[in-house]
Amino acid sequence: MISLRGLTKRYGGTLAVDDLTFDVRAGRVTGFLGPNGAGKSTTMRMILGLDHPTRGRALIAGRPYADLRRPLRAVGAMLDARAVHPARSGRAHLLAQARSNAIPARRVDEVLETVGLAKAARRPAGTYSLGMSGRLGVAGALLGDPPVLILDEPVNGLDPDGVRWIRRLVRDQAAEGRTVFLSSHLMSEMQVTADHLVVIGRGRLLSDTTMTEFLAAASPATARATVPDAAQRSALVRLLAAADGVVVETGPDGAVTVGGRTAAEVGDIAHHCGVRLHALGDVGVSLEQAYMDLTARSVEYTTGTTPEGARQ
Repeated sequence: MISLRGLTKRYGGTLAVDDLTFDVRAGRVTGFLGPNGAGKSTTMRMILGLDHPTRGRALIAGRPYADLRRPLRAVGAMLDARAVHPARSGRAHLLAQARSNAIPARRVDEVLETVGLAKAARRPAGTYSLGMSGRLGVAGALLGDPPVLILDEPVNGLDPDGVRWIRRLVRDQAAEGRTVFLSSHLMSEMQVTADHLVVIGRGRLLSDTTMTEFLAAASPATARATVPDAAQRSALVRLLAAADGVVVETGPDGAVTVGGRTAAEVGDIAHHCGVRLHALGDVGVSLEQAYMDLTARSVEYTTGTTPEGARQ
């Protein structure tokens, strides 16, 4: 588990991270979100002992990173996929890391196979594409078979197959009981990958909750049904619209959208009235929209335009 308590970092007059307190627990994928400049990378660097907090602490399994005797066996991290000597081969890069933590050389070949770089292992890392560099970074994180993984933007440069591979990898790691802390700006992928979300803005904690709860809080109950019979549709709309707090909109092909009611509630009402439905389901907000709404006032760099679909 990763634990942050009052973690704060100030650079001169700039408060980069402001009193962060949260836990990243084992057995689930925790997504770490925030706008550019929110303090995500600084937070990850403090967890890994690369930056020293101005105040507070960051612990891995109850200990500061600097106190870990064999750190690669305790936590695997990728913060910068390009942080490799360009003239050194991918295998040589990993072998140097392995030797520093008494990890056998055979493990290097295992992780190269796992990330799909076995055939490119002896090529200079400087010739790798961004996606290949990302795979090498993930290989380094897996090298010590650690119980904790910290990955900053691991899908950068990956093609769709690579993105799906990262998703399976991190979910499998969490299913094995590991702690997985993952940042990404690819919201659609984060929505299907993470179990839990930590969101920060301007260095401060904005949300620490499950994916399900995060999306539910951002979206009031809304259901959508398809009622093929026009007369039945009109009767159902009148009945639903009569209730306080319910907004009903009709669309083409018999579609009825009901704000303020769940699909189960609409289904019960339709059944009671003898209305035949061809489709019925809850309508949820996307992670991207929920995230944009939450962080709208925390964005440091803006274009001066309102993103399409953003709520006012």
